[in-house]
Amino acid sequence: MSIVKIFEGREGHISCKGEDAGPLACNSESLAGAVSQRACVYSGARVVLNPITDALHLVHGPIGCASYTWDIRGSTSSGPDLYRSSFSTDMKELDVVFGGEKKLAACLHELAEEYHPPAIFVYSTCIVGIIGDDLSSVCRKASRDLGIPVLPVKSEGFRGNKNEGYKAACNALAALIGSANYGPKGPSINILGEYNVADDLSYVKPFFQEMGIEVVATLTGDARVREIQRAHAAHLNLVQCSGSMTYLAKKMEEKYGTPYKRVSFFGVEDMSNALRTAADFFALPQMRERAEQVIHREKSRVMPFLQACRDSVAGRKAAIYMGGAAKAVSLVRAFQDLGMEVVIIGTQTGSRDDYQNIAYIVKDGTVIIDDANPRELSQLLVRQKADLLVAGVKERFLAYKMKIAFCDFNHDRTVNFEGYEGIMNFAREVSTSINSPVWQLPLNRASGIVKRIGLESLKEVSSSDISESCHS
Repeated sequence: MSIVKIFEGREGHISCKGEDAGPLACNSESLAGAVSQRACVYSGARVVLNPITDALHLVHGPIGCASYTWDIRGSTSSGPDLYRSSFSTDMKELDVVFGGEKKLAACLHELAEEYHPPAIFVYSTCIVGIIGDDLSSVCRKASRDLGIPVLPVKSEGFRGNKNEGYKAACNALAALIGSANYGPKGPSINILGEYNVADDLSYVKPFFQEMGIEVVATLTGDARVREIQRAHAAHLNLVQCSGSMTYLAKKMEEKYGTPYKRVSFFGVEDMSNALRTAADFFALPQMRERAEQVIHREKSRVMPFLQACRDSVAGRKAAIYMGGAAKAVSLVRAFQDLGMEVVIIGTQTGSRDDYQNIAYIVKDGTVIIDDANPRELSQLLVRQKADLLVAGVKERFLAYKMKIAFCDFNHDRTVNFEGYEGIMNFAREVSTSINSPVWQLPLNRASGIVKRIGLESLKEVSSSDISESCHS
């Protein structure tokens, strides 16, 4: 029997820890008509590649696809801003009938002459896959003519889901890596799966530099083409977003012998463990000593603040719905530190191993869901009496309509959440959102969502006093 009412074909994608249930169903195509929260192949590719700040990003397809640009998201740059412009071949009906290869070639030459980028990424869309344009051939010729890497990104939406977009992006990056010579002077790393949302990188990178570790390249937040070209020279890859970048890390290990370690920069313990992981790899006593000095200093600064926030939210219930599993796992630990209970946790693209890991760290009674749709999420939020939903922008309005506090943890956020400074920002936002006086206001009308579930009104969310130190 299902936990909530679901569409036919969604059986097995929702489970409750502690109940007799088999492995969670995952890695399948979304159910047609269920309004999945997943994105397409093309969007997955752009999420990974678009933060390369000095590259030119050209969408081969109709103009509508070019609206998916990083300009509406929170990734930042410390220098170039070409990545914030989205370019398109603007395919029309005649291009579909007669093919768009000539138009693509002309666009590439025009854009290269106008902007002089060090590299161009060309994204294929659904219509390109349907009509059969030879993207690779056009890009090879343009690369020879222009003297710069012109990299095809085979991201037709119908190829699969967002995970396939990650792979398409990683294949394009793999073609770029190793095309420039470089020799690090000392211990060096690449940071993979870090997209510098809300300038996260500036709150993480200095810690490694303080330990005496050079960050050769970040893939791909605040990245430069030249840095990516020399990424093969690094001694170690630290993988933050495992869902998007493990594929590339494995390819680099196979081709260049570069080992990789999975880490997280979110939360006090995860950030501290990331620094220790790097120090342990290089096995230099002085580096390990510096790492412990950094950890002790930052913990001494952060923990009193977190305790003040904990006093204002302890005992409240949180729901998590992320694109990938790595962030979801880190969030569980962060909520534990704040004394909050995770009652729902789900992802768009989690694997069976991911869900097994999640099931291990959450308590009995926690609902675990794969590839949720709004109908399921709305029912679960009421069933589990969630006080807070942490998700992406697509879920924000669902939470607000249900009188549930919301925290944006996706690429759209503008406040950094990584590093020691970031966890303080996160705790402040959680406390402020949950304890906002707005939740005490009566609803002018009964929620249609709640009516359909058979409840007369939504739960009341009480407010508690928030320590001034938590908001200073």
